[in-house]
Amino acid sequence: MGEAREVMDRLTDALTAHRDLRTVAELFAEDAVAQTPEAGELHGRDEIVEYWRQITTALPEARYEPVHAYEVGDTAIDEGYFRGRNTGPLQGPDGRTLPATQKEVGILGADLAAVADGRIVSYRLCFDRMAFLGQLGLLPEPSA
Repeated sequence: MGEAREVMDRLTDALTAHRDLRTVAELFAEDAVAQTPEAGELHGRDEIVEYWRQITTALPEARYEPVHAYEVGDTAIDEGYFRGRNTGPLQGPDGRTLPATQKEVGILGADLAAVADGRIVSYRLCFDRMAFLGQLGLLPEPSA
């Protein structure tokens, strides 16, 4: 196992098994860049950790079920299901705080982490944002 795979596995563990944002912060380079479906591009460790704080607050008991895990050079790639119940407030992209829906979500996603000197320097999270919002009951009902 290479460095990128080890760092990605530590990130997944910190986010889903231990809810340890201090470790999440340690795993990202100070000037890391992340791309997410709902928050867009995040610049720097502090913005990235804040993003994950919001997610772990909204889904505090979330778990990750791996489907595939790869490592290519300095990049680790994961595909899997993120599952949990929305029991905490959810920060909307417009800055509004939405109350917990108490609904279960199960979203297939992929994330890619490029690692240099033991830290993530570039991170990309991919998942179907509309499916996520739909499972939370946050989309309008289709009109007849």
